[in-house]
Amino acid sequence: METSVPKNMTVMAALLRADFTTLWRNRRSFGLVLLVSLVILVSWKGLVDKLGGVFVLSSCITIGLTSIGLMGYSNSIARDRDRGVFQRLRVGPVSAWTIMMSRLIVQIGMIVLMTVLVFVVGYFVDHIYISPVGYIAGLLMAMLGGFVYLGMGQAIVGLIKNPDTVNSTTRLVYFIFIMIGMFGEFGVLGKKIGLLVIWSPYGVVRKVLAASLDPASWNMDTTWALLAAAGYTILFVVLGVKWFKWENK
Repeated sequence: METSVPKNMTVMAALLRADFTTLWRNRRSFGLVLLVSLVILVSWKGLVDKLGGVFVLSSCITIGLTSIGLMGYSNSIARDRDRGVFQRLRVGPVSAWTIMMSRLIVQIGMIVLMTVLVFVVGYFVDHIYISPVGYIAGLLMAMLGGFVYLGMGQAIVGLIKNPDTVNSTTRLVYFIFIMIGMFGEFGVLGKKIGLLVIWSPYGVVRKVLAASLDPASWNMDTTWALLAAAGYTILFVVLGVKWFKWENK
């Protein structure tokens, strides 16, 4: 009896349908993740004239990327692993890279949607106007910045097996990044902390996003920030792949 093994593209299409369906069925939590950056964007309307529209947009997108990578991606991976979803998938003719690639494509879709929503709300509510090139470059850099936080989420879920511990850890990291990141850039926490924040994952992603939204402001410091973001991504991905287990045993 001959067994027919499906092609990788067929398997990928099936996984994407399943992952997007799961995302839609959990649209309440998905919506809350997207809502964080939009609420901050609207509440910061008064800061547009003081700090500039580019700063506000880049900060809100960075916060949104942090929410997607830490609060969304890592918790969904930990939950599915705990439920044995990955074990069942691995039994079938599905390669490991196909499973993870499907998950990442879904997250990239969320990043694109979140970024576009921030642009739209920023334009119509906060009256932030940037060039068409800035919108396109900002969207591309948002996807790059998203890989930093997706890699970080992968590293956390690789190091920690218990889904409840993953949830509490990502919340703590998220709080530290947002609070120290924002206040550090405002100079409230002192020069040393401010310098540390600038070259942290939060700082380099926000710097690259700000420069991409205003391409004329791109300089050598931005290039170094871009290289640092790429370095963080590689580091987190390597650690996440090395530590990751497909089951909780």
